[in-house]
Amino acid sequence: MSPPETNALHTLSISAAGELLKKGELSSVELTQAYLNRIDQLDGQVHAYLHVASEQALAQARAADERRAAGEDNPLLGIPMAIKDMITLKDMPTTAASKILEGFMPPYESTVVQRLRQRGVVFLGKANTDEFAMGWSTETSAYGATHNPYDLGRVPGGSSGGSAAAVAADEAVAALGTDTGGSVRQPASWTNVVGMRPTYGRVSRWGVVAFASSLDQIGPITKTVRDNAILLQAIAGHDPLDSTTMSEPVPNYESTLQGRIQGKRLGLPREYFVEGMHPGIKAVILKAVDQLLALGAEVEEMTLPHTEYGVPVYYLVATAELSANLARYDGVRFGHSAAADNMWDNYRQSRGQGFGPEVKRRIILGTYALSAGYYDAYYLKAQKVRTLIRQDFDRAFERYDALVAPVMPIPPFKIGEAPNDPLEMYLTDVLTLPTSLAGVPCVSVPAGFVQEEGKDLPVGIQIIGKPFAESEILRIAYAFEKATQHRQIRPALEAIV
Repeated sequence: MSPPETNALHTLSISAAGELLKKGELSSVELTQAYLNRIDQLDGQVHAYLHVASEQALAQARAADERRAAGEDNPLLGIPMAIKDMITLKDMPTTAASKILEGFMPPYESTVVQRLRQRGVVFLGKANTDEFAMGWSTETSAYGATHNPYDLGRVPGGSSGGSAAAVAADEAVAALGTDTGGSVRQPASWTNVVGMRPTYGRVSRWGVVAFASSLDQIGPITKTVRDNAILLQAIAGHDPLDSTTMSEPVPNYESTLQGRIQGKRLGLPREYFVEGMHPGIKAVILKAVDQLLALGAEVEEMTLPHTEYGVPVYYLVATAELSANLARYDGVRFGHSAAADNMWDNYRQSRGQGFGPEVKRRIILGTYALSAGYYDAYYLKAQKVRTLIRQDFDRAFERYDALVAPVMPIPPFKIGEAPNDPLEMYLTDVLTLPTSLAGVPCVSVPAGFVQEEGKDLPVGIQIIGKPFAESEILRIAYAFEKATQHRQIRPALEAIV
């Protein structure tokens, strides 16, 4: 591990870079070039990006500098970011890391990207992901796995592994990911960065490649909690193009950050300390709880009794929704099209060649759950249990201001060593799926490290809030971050360049 490089441009946070840009001590072109240089030096090893848009990024940086010279100022003006390849930009390919969308250039742009573009964000490129965001490690990408900056032989988590690795390796100031069952929080935990899943309906999904429509959410991945608040502020809010977004007012998240959490009532769900949890992770989380107590919070063990049903409920609901969403990739309208003698052969061969094994597996599961004779037994019953899971959280928040819990029960595993049993891998999501099903906001914050084979591997703590209480969990996360500074331990990538 190496100490922070305070004099290196690529180590700057959004807030730190913004101050230098505002004072005229740094230009966006200089900052963007520093990140492009960093990508050129390191991404052959990390593989955080599927597409790097150097010329476009520098043109956007020049435009940002001109806007600032004309008197404009906002925290994101001229900040270089990475965008997960599930989120459309009109001038870059969107493949969802799948062969079936290889080379696809969308004729439209997602709402979140439009909002960032209006603020003068510089888009460095598209970050790697598990294919159609279906995976835990960014290994199911059709274009190769992303590597964890803290140990290049291990996975960064998924499905937003490219976005998290880009931020952790200082290949972007910040990034956007998507979280369906934990896909922002899990890689954030495993790469020592901050990852937020907002309340379902807080951020528009318009222009995002759909996985499971009742679960998908876009979330910011950043170097600090303050940066997370700044980026969430920019992308949150009602969107008339997305009927699931809420008209709930968007507060100024950055202004609500405070260092004091005395008297906050925090619940510690006993069900989140699952059988088989890595003992080092349990020790890190319990130490983090002690640190929260030292900051004046009250922490009490409590129960979320339907947690154990999160995995089966999620893998029925999510696969049913994705089987419908992915029906549009038929080899006819766009994307990969196989040469075949007739329409049906074209349809079968295009999907057979274009989708990877994990996507096929989940389509089969979802189609089965929705099939005649099984809909009531599986999908409908899963939706009823989902209501019970949501009610667990509703009751908890009658007593507690927030909940704290581990993000993952295990540290990042080695690339290529994922268990052959898919069910065993699905069970690794046990600590993130219930919150996704409930639609509540959560943030993963660096909490410490466990050691495996001489490597220090990051561990995150998950702070969970009631719907639209992002300000509350960010406030708690900020206090914890300021008291611990775990993010200051950076990956020693320079030694292997």
